[in-house]
Amino acid sequence: MRSFWKEIKISSVLILLGASALLAFGLYNVHSVSKVTEGGILGLTLLLEYWFGISPSFSGFILTVACYLLGWKILGKRFLAYSFISAIGFSVFYRIFEQFDPLFPQIGEKPLLAAVVGALFVGVSVGICVRVGGAPTGDDALAMSLSTVLPVDIQWVYLVSDLVVLFMSLSYITLSRIMYSILTVLLSGQIIGIIQKMKFPQFMGTVDAAEN
Repeated sequence: MRSFWKEIKISSVLILLGASALLAFGLYNVHSVSKVTEGGILGLTLLLEYWFGISPSFSGFILTVACYLLGWKILGKRFLAYSFISAIGFSVFYRIFEQFDPLFPQIGEKPLLAAVVGALFVGVSVGICVRVGGAPTGDDALAMSLSTVLPVDIQWVYLVSDLVVLFMSLSYITLSRIMYSILTVLLSGQIIGIIQKMKFPQFMGTVDAAEN
């Protein structure tokens, strides 16, 4: 156990927390305002917020824990530790941002801009977390697990799960707005895939998702 904790790098933890803060910032200030939603767990949290008034800071954490418990044997102990750090960081930062008015209240009037900007926030933040070795949300954990055991690149795993949630989101989002959402999930998934394949400095402590 002591040797395991020695493998947890402080630099990686700080990077994970910074990326989780960026994700929470984008989800609160862009996606929740514009109704250009994400798929997967992120989109599902917005769906639950709309229909049941459940804050993403709560639902996101619960759904993420459930996915981690399903996939922890594939993802490994260190991945699980990094992922919980990311998930807690996301929930805490989202709760903090909720205490303030959105910074871009008019972005909902420009759905194309919201789709692109939202994709950048999600793609970069989640991509960094995945590359370092953690996952801030459950669909990230699920996507990393499936891409490990299946001959499918991670961006295509994201796409399938995203499209399922987007179809459900038609219950409260117009079809025209969903089309912008499809654009944002396509862009964010590709960004995540690109960052996952990038070479990062050694201090970031990237890990193999299958490592125990």
